[in-house]
Amino acid sequence: MAQSNKPIYLSPPHMSGMEEKYVREAFESNWIAPLGPHVDAFEKEFARYTGAKGALALSSGTAALHLALRYIGVEPGDTVFCSTLTFVASANPILYRGALPVFIDSEPESWNMSPLALKRALREAEKNNRLPKAIIVVNLYGQSADMEPILELCRRYGVTLIEDAAESLGATYDGKPSGTFGKFGIFSFNGNKIITTSGGGMLVSHDTEALEKACFWATQARDPANHYQHSEVGYNYRLSNILAAVGRGQLEVLEERIKSKRAVFERYREALSSIKGLTFMPEAPFGRSTRWLTVLTLDPRPYGVSVGDILQRFNEQSIEARPVWKPMHLQPLFQRAPYYPHHAHESISDRLFAQGLCLPSGSNLTLEQQQKVIEVFTEAIKE
Repeated sequence: MAQSNKPIYLSPPHMSGMEEKYVREAFESNWIAPLGPHVDAFEKEFARYTGAKGALALSSGTAALHLALRYIGVEPGDTVFCSTLTFVASANPILYRGALPVFIDSEPESWNMSPLALKRALREAEKNNRLPKAIIVVNLYGQSADMEPILELCRRYGVTLIEDAAESLGATYDGKPSGTFGKFGIFSFNGNKIITTSGGGMLVSHDTEALEKACFWATQARDPANHYQHSEVGYNYRLSNILAAVGRGQLEVLEERIKSKRAVFERYREALSSIKGLTFMPEAPFGRSTRWLTVLTLDPRPYGVSVGDILQRFNEQSIEARPVWKPMHLQPLFQRAPYYPHHAHESISDRLFAQGLCLPSGSNLTLEQQQKVIEVFTEAIKE
């Protein structure tokens, strides 16, 4: 099979064609400044898709998380629990508020927050009279965390839950859309996400008054006056009308993108699952994963090659692959932060980082491109 030298990306944007129609409407109406009718429509359509009572379009998922933490009253000196296996954007807003992060390990069944570790951390926090102000649960690589036991722990200890669904738009838990279980849900439309606005995010909630307050802060906290008057600190966090137009076109094809992502995963599974020591990220029985990225772990012992060796081979062939997220408790930025592993002497996230690999998973990945990825991977572990 002839192979193209064109780079193969991890999860590139995939336009539907409808984006251009909505963007053209924005230009024709001269709504190119921040906010506008496409922002309003995008928020309504997104709330309808997720089943949330309201949605607030913002400049990034990070901005959404920052606003959520502010609204629930996170202040300097407070603690906030957070999944450790995630991108740093899940934890940085804790520092924005001057709070102290405490990191919680993953469980092997879903790779998301371990209810066992969370229970141990909450029990100890209560004993020390230091219960967290919030818990940020991250839904990793297109799959929801096991929400029922986590929600039960939040209720028992009176802690607010924030759901970081930046990677899980379209996933479900017990038939309910990801991102709608906590006080707030956070979504990202970064260029590599399952739908994109090039840069952007969404804050959703069933508490529409909370969203109104977050919107006030996100638009520079301008008081209701004829002149520019400000009594609180605000931010420039709102999404532009043009980017919202792109988002509307993307949202219309979300279910198609999920089908494509899952098909990409199935082809990888069929081609690679017989390899000794290779295990794909499991799809937990409690819901649908979007398979935003196809992720696997590989025990290096049978082959004498590491994840780093395989990544180097991919790089030589212009194939973009990535290791699994480096856990937050291993990051220099958070080296002093407390960490609770899944079991006292077993850290699931450390193992996943050491052995994990994210394969190219674009919804527009061609069969030829995927075959090249498979061939390079299998050749790398045979050498």
